Amino acid sequence: MPLYIAGPCSVETPGQLDQTVAALVNEGVKVIRGGVWKPRTRPNSFEGVGSKALPWIKEVKDKYKVKFAIEVASPIHVEEALKFGIDIFWIGARSTVNPFTVQEIANSLKGIDIPVLIKNPVNADLALWIGALERFHHAGIKKLGAIHRGFSNFNDKTYRNSPMWQIPLGLKTYFPEIPLLNDPSHICGRRDLIPQIAQTALDLNFDGLMIESHIDPDNAWSDAAQQLIPLDLGQLLRTLKTRKVDVDNPLLQSQLDLIREQIDDVDRELLEILSRRMSLVEKAGEYKKLNNVAVFQMERWKKVFETRPEWAEALRLNPDFARDLFQLIHTESIKKQTEVQERNEQPKIR
Repeated sequence: MPLYIAGPCSVETPGQLDQTVAALVNEGVKVIRGGVWKPRTRPNSFEGVGSKALPWIKEVKDKYKVKFAIEVASPIHVEEALKFGIDIFWIGARSTVNPFTVQEIANSLKGIDIPVLIKNPVNADLALWIGALERFHHAGIKKLGAIHRGFSNFNDKTYRNSPMWQIPLGLKTYFPEIPLLNDPSHICGRRDLIPQIAQTALDLNFDGLMIESHIDPDNAWSDAAQQLIPLDLGQLLRTLKTRKVDVDNPLLQSQLDLIREQIDDVDRELLEILSRRMSLVEKAGEYKKLNNVAVFQMERWKKVFETRPEWAEALRLNPDFARDLFQLIHTESIKKQTEVQERNEQPKIR
């Protein structure tokens, strides 16, 4: 059964919190989230009501018998939140990006038995995400989890933060034992997109979801467009489908094994083709070197970048996928030809 955490982007007033929690509990939510300290890109934005929200949280925890999760971004936040019995901490994307901040928070939690969830850094940097988890692990935190909230990408016209699913799945490969949650609210930035992303996360075997929900989202003090009313959240949770992790049908398993063997064969062919392409790239690099021609030529790259997505679409492949693939191939080709240019040309240093 997936873990569902829901609640307002920000704790605003005692009334707003009480009404939202009451409605969420009525929809079956048992773990509430709420922002107390809100790191913002620019000053003079709403940055949360701060410590005065903590007694309100304790009151609804006792009243509705729920657990509560908040973001902490400093040892002071940790100290104050623990006084009021906060059950779960999460580390926000802006904190994860800074190893100094992560280490300070991890140090402040040494010897404390509390679950800590680490959001991915703002930019697509798997190493930073892994490093943050490692810092808390080394500090003795045994109940660790990760939250995928998407990555900043100015080219993405659909989502507030691009999902880039390969990165959280890479994290899951690296830490298979650590629960991985998805935050569709921050990925989507719009409530109408949340069901699709939430279902995709469960299809990819995420362990749960953290979704923003507010009793009156249109008048929320922060992130109004991406919050669901509790009734809509409950309806969403009831319609989401969970998938089997293991195949218990021998016939189905044998069919999957056969298809996977065929995929393995195709992958070998793909690598052989890529190897041939890189050999041709290297050969072109030799000609460029002999004739003193620059490695990178804009007109050629523009032609490749324009035609390959078109070819892909004609083959019923996603043109965006082809564009990303050839960007990687192009980067490796430039690297290969640069190596050719520099061969035997570096001065010897005695």
